Amino acid sequence: MYHKFLMSILLLSGPIGFKVSSGVDDPLKNFFWELPSTTPAEPFFDTTFESNITGLVGKAVHLHCRVKNLGNKTVSWVRHRDIHLLTAGRYTYTSDQRFEAVHLPHSDEWSLRIKYPQRKDTGIYECQISTTPPVGHFVYLTVVEPITEILGGPELFINEGSTINLTCLVQYAPEPPPTITWSHNGKPINFDSPRGGISLVTEKGATTTSRLLVQKASLIDSGLYNCTPSNAEPATIRVHILNGEHPAAMYHGRTSTISCLPPITILTFILAFVTSVT
Repeated sequence: MYHKFLMSILLLSGPIGFKVSSGVDDPLKNFFWELPSTTPAEPFFDTTFESNITGLVGKAVHLHCRVKNLGNKTVSWVRHRDIHLLTAGRYTYTSDQRFEAVHLPHSDEWSLRIKYPQRKDTGIYECQISTTPPVGHFVYLTVVEPITEILGGPELFINEGSTINLTCLVQYAPEPPPTITWSHNGKPINFDSPRGGISLVTEKGATTTSRLLVQKASLIDSGLYNCTPSNAEPATIRVHILNGEHPAAMYHGRTSTISCLPPITILTFILAFVTSVT
């Protein structure tokens, strides 16, 4: 009676994972728990991370990868340029010590750190999961180096008596340059010179701007000006001070001096040369 009562309860409760086997033994001994079969979820990438990364020469950059449901799989980083395995899990598999695997325990993030990136490190990197077959997520890295330029270059023409306004821009530097120096014809500009009228305004930021102002320009202010940041290459501009002449009439580069002379002077030069020969 007791057995029948238990069997009735179990049968009325529906298919909850019990299984009945036939036999003459005690019916309770023929009931056993059958766990439902489940398939582990496959790992997948969180693609909300930025896939196009811009790094600066000399400043550490991180390529991020977040994997959900990793389970017992492994996350690796591969450089596509030469199909080189860089990291696997928390271990680094390259002799280039600039590369390093970064992973916080119990987190979903598996990052690749490049300590001192160079221009040659630009390219495609793959975050790869060791499934069968492997699946990957691509990250494109662009490494840029500091750029220094003077607006209006490489040559600038200024009327005598006007203000020379030179603007130097420094971009993509690992940090704003601590100092920016200006020179004129190879000599540092003296802002306290008796000449006066020379000033400098510098604004630091992602793009650092340094503006040199030379008031009441005279012929002695013409020449080569250099803007030299302390953490980037210099930029150069040549300034011409015009005293009524047109810029096209000035001597440039390797143009022959004869071509810069008036027609009558050229004709006189040719006649003199022919006479001397004959």
